[in-house]
Amino acid sequence: MENQTTSIKKIALNYGVLLAMLSIVLQVISYVLDVHIDRPWWLSVVQLLISISVIVYGIKAYKIANAGYLTLSQALKVGLAISLIAGIIAVVFNFIFMNYIEPDFVQKTLDFSREKMIEDYPNMSQEQIENSLEISAKFMTPWIMSAFAIIATLFFGFIISLFAGLVMKKNPPQQI
Repeated sequence: MENQTTSIKKIALNYGVLLAMLSIVLQVISYVLDVHIDRPWWLSVVQLLISISVIVYGIKAYKIANAGYLTLSQALKVGLAISLIAGIIAVVFNFIFMNYIEPDFVQKTLDFSREKMIEDYPNMSQEQIENSLEISAKFMTPWIMSAFAIIATLFFGFIISLFAGLVMKKNPPQQI
């Protein structure tokens, strides 16, 4: 059993770092293309496909390392561990990004939100827009954004791991 725990750690670390690095590359590409504020739909789709691919391959690697056996519980542990490692690395990168690379990211995001509200809801009063932006700004502190990022990463990691585990599970034979 200790060997399986070690392989979970090793696989989670390898695939978690891989997922984080691919996510960071995607974020850098979005920054270079100047779409990091408005986040077009295709960017979210690419991020989701990267996450699905890396987590599924990580779970598959764990299954191969354990003689082709995989329980749903093991799949969930591997997938969540990969997600947690990737989430922590991504939070550190986002901290660096928001403080050193794009220090006015929060203000640009709020400005974009203001323009979007005016465009989408022309009947909204100036006071309502200001109240909405004030609430949004409270949620854009580094700690709250980090917490939401980790929670979202774990949530999607859980869903991906659940489906992958249900598809790939192969319980070891029962010992009598």
